[in-house]
Amino acid sequence: MTTGVLVMAYGTPSSREAVEPYYTRIRHGRPPTPELLADLVRRYDAIGGTSPLAGRTREQVDALSATLARRYPLHYDVRFGAKYEPPLIEETAASFAADGVTDVVGLALAPHSSSMSTDEYMARAREALGPTVAFRPIGAWWDTPGFLELIARRVRAALATLDPARRATTEVIFSAHSLPQRILERGDTYPDQLAESARRAAELADVERYDVAWQSAGRTADPWIGPDILEVLRTKAREGVTDVVSCPIGFVADHLEVLYDIDVDAQAVAREVGITLVRTASLNSDPAFIDVLADVVVAHS
Repeated sequence: MTTGVLVMAYGTPSSREAVEPYYTRIRHGRPPTPELLADLVRRYDAIGGTSPLAGRTREQVDALSATLARRYPLHYDVRFGAKYEPPLIEETAASFAADGVTDVVGLALAPHSSSMSTDEYMARAREALGPTVAFRPIGAWWDTPGFLELIARRVRAALATLDPARRATTEVIFSAHSLPQRILERGDTYPDQLAESARRAAELADVERYDVAWQSAGRTADPWIGPDILEVLRTKAREGVTDVVSCPIGFVADHLEVLYDIDVDAQAVAREVGITLVRTASLNSDPAFIDVLADVVVAHS
């Protein structure tokens, strides 16, 4: 029997012209103001006009499909659906049902889970699949064997580029996408997952000085989980930190939140406060990372 694998992610505008409709969907039908749209376009222009995320995600999905096919020929049917950009989660889920696939595993390309992010992906997929399809949603998978080892390896590689004479004043900052604070009222474990994954990754990397920060908060009136990484960088400078390794552990590919929020925005603050900042390499389609994703799928099949 074929097992469907519905790989899900947030999505990204496919072109400069797609920025406005993309953010209109995110804002539940409310177009961004001219000022907000101009700022969004400026951010995309700063990283080359569009985000490479769509291509990176295709590479990840194709590599996962190939890896599962190699391990278990003809057993897995891997398809992708995004939350805000075609192909949408609902469209891809419906395609499984239409093709008679009765068993589907749901995998979000985010290692940590939350009621306001990955759980929403799963709920949309379940509804679109309908009652005739058995759906097995995968929650947080950051503790899958091998994942944190990959993170630790990248942390060590980034540390190796810094002056060893300043190791005592060097710190690693692990970060993930912030979410509105109201998730904490629901008992959401998202912040706890980040804290524990950072602790274990630091231990594996033999790092004693590390911290956790949040990034890429939305522009809403609601308070978002903090502290923000830009604020943390300023604090670290006042505390005598000279060098920082930024490890956006909550992200698995190059995209706007990494290439702009870290490489442009955070880098500018680091220069402003006199900190040398380097970032860990993104996982993208590293074969070792794809093997971890395949292990996650198999474990939930």
